[in-house]
Amino acid sequence: MDPRRTPGQRAGLSREQVLAAARDSLLERGLSGLTMRAVAQRLGVAPNALYSHVPDKAALVEDLLDDALGAVPDPPADADWRTGLRDLMARTHAVLLDSPDLVPLYLGRGARGPNARRLGAGVLDLLARGGVTGPEAQEALRALIVYTIGFAAFEVQPGPEDADPGERSAGLSGTFDRGLGWLLAGIGG
Repeated sequence: MDPRRTPGQRAGLSREQVLAAARDSLLERGLSGLTMRAVAQRLGVAPNALYSHVPDKAALVEDLLDDALGAVPDPPADADWRTGLRDLMARTHAVLLDSPDLVPLYLGRGARGPNARRLGAGVLDLLARGGVTGPEAQEALRALIVYTIGFAAFEVQPGPEDADPGERSAGLSGTFDRGLGWLLAGIGG
């Protein structure tokens, strides 16, 4: 049986299927090869079948970025503010490292979807528990995001040819943790 549908047949796609096909396409072809046509082809549907799930490529990329952030859980409601921030940023860092093909996109575009807003609100709540509010909290949020994404971007780049990847990863992970501690100490001033 041919999996392709004839014109007019409903594709029966889910958002998750569209995002999974887009992730695979991005990994295989890069951002320039991530097109609505390529995603549709991967799913065996006409490109117009995707438009009920995503209006265009820019929205598709935004959905990919936000979907990955969905794996970052909220900090416990009773967490100490510094511990909660450390945990939240470390989990975000881990999610970024699990999706290295997305990291450059976070640098260039950022993420503004529901998961990004949820995590941003969580950071601001934790900062408020530590007495950091208003413009200072917004600056601290920006600094934490830039540090976490920037460090992940450095880590996903290949290391020197003579470097052991396991040692490099362990060393960088330790550096990320220490740097995050210093950043949080400075924020709490």
